[in-house]
Amino acid sequence: MNFNLDRDIVFFDLESTGLNVVRDRIIQIAMVKYHKGGQSPAELSMLINPGIPISEEAFRVHGIKPQDLSNKPVFSQVGQKIYDFIGDADLAGFSSNRFDIPLLMEEFDRIGIDFNVDQRRTIDVQRIFYRMEPRTLSAALKFYTGKKMEDAHNAMADVKATIEILKGQLSMYEGVDLEDENGNIIPNPVKNDIAALDAFSNDLNTIDATQRLKKNEQGEIVFNFGKYINQPVAQVFAADKNYYNWILNKEFSSQVKKIVKKIYKENEK
Repeated sequence: MNFNLDRDIVFFDLESTGLNVVRDRIIQIAMVKYHKGGQSPAELSMLINPGIPISEEAFRVHGIKPQDLSNKPVFSQVGQKIYDFIGDADLAGFSSNRFDIPLLMEEFDRIGIDFNVDQRRTIDVQRIFYRMEPRTLSAALKFYTGKKMEDAHNAMADVKATIEILKGQLSMYEGVDLEDENGNIIPNPVKNDIAALDAFSNDLNTIDATQRLKKNEQGEIVFNFGKYINQPVAQVFAADKNYYNWILNKEFSSQVKKIVKKIYKENEK
């Protein structure tokens, strides 16, 4: 099956030093780029020296040792190459909206590259999978393709499994409607259309990848955490300017900080 593309899309997966998208670092990245013109997919895979320790929890998942990375480039040396490979493509991965995309955005921000995802469609294959058939990556591969997962948690193996899963999802759910938890029928949500998959695999009310900000029913951007949860950001800043400064100096993602800076400046006028 060929993907129905109106622009390029990059499937990617990261292995990291841990699960904190602000503090942790990328140690392996693998990408497969599908072109809207139909030419053969391009691949890019590399190990990266993170410059910080790898947590025991992360090592137990991917098995990458510090000595495997000691002579590898740091992100600042390969960031431009990664950025150029992605270009203006849409992004896809497994749990990518919650982890891989925000972690990659933080790495780019540290080296002065503004990696904006606002104009990119992001396909989270895990989100589609969990909404249609709640299971794990290896179970998803077996369920949709009948294949056994080999070399799990190797970044390139995970990327290629993700591609096979999405193809299986597109085939299995062709013409299938979804009844959601409220009994509403969503007609044919999983189809070979990148815009439709983007809408289905994302929470459209969420403003940032780390889900700290969201839109309420009135379309206002509100906090999704802390003492001002569900309160409009603009109103909070008007009443409590110290909260704005607190956000800028705490471990929030660069994306969150850019959004709140914009809101703050707009309401200062």
